Amino acid sequence: DLCNLTPHIISHHHFTKLVQSRLVSYQQVHSDIMFGASQAVQKLADGKQGSGTVPVVYGLFLCSALAVYHFVANGEFSAIMTMAVMIQCLAFVLLAVKSAAVSSVSGISAKCLALEALAFACRLSSTTWLNGYLPVDATGDFVYQAVEAIALLIVLWLLYCCFATHEHTYQKDADSLPVLPLVAGCSLLAALLHADMNSRDLFDTLWMTGLFLSVVSVLPQLWLINQTGGVVQACTGHYIAMLAVSRALSGVFMWHARHDITCRPLVEGVNHAVWAILSAHVMHLVLLG
Repeated sequence: DLCNLTPHIISHHHFTKLVQSRLVSYQQVHSDIMFGASQAVQKLADGKQGSGTVPVVYGLFLCSALAVYHFVANGEFSAIMTMAVMIQCLAFVLLAVKSAAVSSVSGISAKCLALEALAFACRLSSTTWLNGYLPVDATGDFVYQAVEAIALLIVLWLLYCCFATHEHTYQKDADSLPVLPLVAGCSLLAALLHADMNSRDLFDTLWMTGLFLSVVSVLPQLWLINQTGGVVQACTGHYIAMLAVSRALSGVFMWHARHDITCRPLVEGVNHAVWAILSAHVMHLVLLG
């Protein structure tokens, strides 16, 4: 009986070795596939796919904007304000993609980013709990504020890159335009020219300060470009173009809403807040042009 069982034992032994060898082969294939996938993901994260990154970002933004406009705002005209802040957010996303792709902040003004961060903070101090400067459609309930908050986080991350992770690539000597006078000037003008859409002087002033700061924030970037030979890098060009589109959309909305914007007039019969808001939009477009 033992002799009869021996062939079966040997066959079982060979089968076990065969299974084990196949399992090792499958594990090796799985390991190779996972390694290849991780390398591909790493290349995408490192921006090594080159020019394909920017079109993907634009495509994702377009899909998001269309979804928000049709499914959240239901095509309401006031959603143009939300589209404007989404495009503004896209501008900073493009800068972030560039910075992550090449591990460099060359060509990016940290002072510009700091002014933008302050502008976002001023506006969010009003729009997160007051309705005076929000779109009247459903995007004003959450989406508008969320997009600005996301843009603020991206700007803060870019500032971190400028002063920490990619500090060696930051062109500190060229980014030398004094910004404190700009902040002081914007704050003073906002205190004088603010509207009263929130019926709270402090938060109306903060919102107007945010608007004015976003206009002058481009000055350090233009200064940096001029100091480095006047050459505009591709990512910076995309950034400036998206800011211009954003401001144009915002300006269109403000023009249509000009009769609804109120203030306590400094001169009887003159709505200075409307003129201040529209003038800020025009000035911003001129600077970006």
